[in-house]
Amino acid sequence: MSEEGGVVLLSSSKKEREAYENYADLYAIFKTTEKLERAYVRDAVSSKDYEPACQRLIGQYKTLWETLRDTVPDVQQFLSHYNMQCPMAAKRLIHSGMPATLEHGKPRYSQGSNSAVSIANSVQAFITTMDSLKLNMAAVDQIYPLMSDLLTNINKVEGFPAEFQGKEKVKIWISKLHSMPASQELTESESRQLLFDLESSYNEFMSVLPQLQGS
Repeated sequence: MSEEGGVVLLSSSKKEREAYENYADLYAIFKTTEKLERAYVRDAVSSKDYEPACQRLIGQYKTLWETLRDTVPDVQQFLSHYNMQCPMAAKRLIHSGMPATLEHGKPRYSQGSNSAVSIANSVQAFITTMDSLKLNMAAVDQIYPLMSDLLTNINKVEGFPAEFQGKEKVKIWISKLHSMPASQELTESESRQLLFDLESSYNEFMSVLPQLQGS
């Protein structure tokens, strides 16, 4: 901190000013997400409006954190340091990595009966993601968008039986990928496990397809 012409400056170099600006952006993203989460819980914002807004904030957080990872390795500590009471935002941005509508399986809006388009899109998303892994695509910034798209499509399909575990497996992997740096690659073991989980989820999805089409 320095003083120039009677004005107190928070930083004395361009690098420090950029750091403070990034901290301010991070602060704003958490505060905005907290307000959005509370508005959604109180039904002050619809699922249809909440989901894209939340996805945008999650994307902004992940992009910003990539540039702050060296200076803010522990975001929870950052929140505590600035006395930010944002428990709902912390869960959404740090741990979950997906909107509540996807995490809890609530469709963006009611579609009535399942359409052939929703089911076909889910099948295509499964195949695309599995094929990408078979082609040795292992970087987080390659796999995460595919997994997110897969969950979005699955979430549009209604009527899954209670024992269907495919959606939960996808959610677990999304949260895991969300916590990793974008440039990091899955190990061979992780890639094999992800492919195994996707194949088993896909087979399970296909096995309940007649039931879904009849819902």
